[in-house]
Amino acid sequence: MTTKISSKIVGYDIRKKDEPAAAPVEPVAPAADVIRMHEALERPERLIGSTYKLKTPEHVSLHAMYITINDIVLNEGTEHEHRRPFEVFINSKNLEHYQWIVALTLIMSAVFRKGGDITFLVNELRSVFDPRGGYWNKGKYVPSIIAEIGDIIERHLVSIGMIAPSGPDAATQQMLADKKAEIAKEFKAADVVAGTVAETEEPWMIGATLCPKCSHKAVVLRDGCQTCMNCGDSKCG
Repeated sequence: MTTKISSKIVGYDIRKKDEPAAAPVEPVAPAADVIRMHEALERPERLIGSTYKLKTPEHVSLHAMYITINDIVLNEGTEHEHRRPFEVFINSKNLEHYQWIVALTLIMSAVFRKGGDITFLVNELRSVFDPRGGYWNKGKYVPSIIAEIGDIIERHLVSIGMIAPSGPDAATQQMLADKKAEIAKEFKAADVVAGTVAETEEPWMIGATLCPKCSHKAVVLRDGCQTCMNCGDSKCG
């Protein structure tokens, strides 16, 4: 039998009569053509979008903002399928913020399309402080509108699986739920009955202070220790 050698011989070995023949080498399948996010990737005709409503207190803005993030599906129908944000739009009736809104959406969309790790945007946006002061929104202190946009970007990245959800683990959540239940029971048994404190759905929030870790007004004194009822941060460790 004639064997054609198509490549250069770089070494050899002599097989003895009693040695078994070497098993034939199976050809290696070519690697899958995995499409990754990059700035040269063309925009498809259809994108999957999610819109988030951002309503600030009236003294900050009378009109809500609507933040739309469109995602592109890469390697659709394969084991490498995943969603990546491709572009972002922010709409509002408030024209006071029009210029920086346009600039911000263009920059964020450019970062999305460049690919790589884009999760740094969340922390960068959250680090922006309004020189006029922040505001309270749904029990959380927000340093600026930009920072709240960062919270929405994080929520979207969590929903598409790019980052893991932040927050306490299951054990800490159970511990906080037990503490809230204890506080609620105490208020119903004492202050509410006596009429010194109005009944509320979340009595643990009465007298709570700002948490330096999660910026929620949820720090209460419990078991001789200042503990955040939102994230579980405690001065006692």
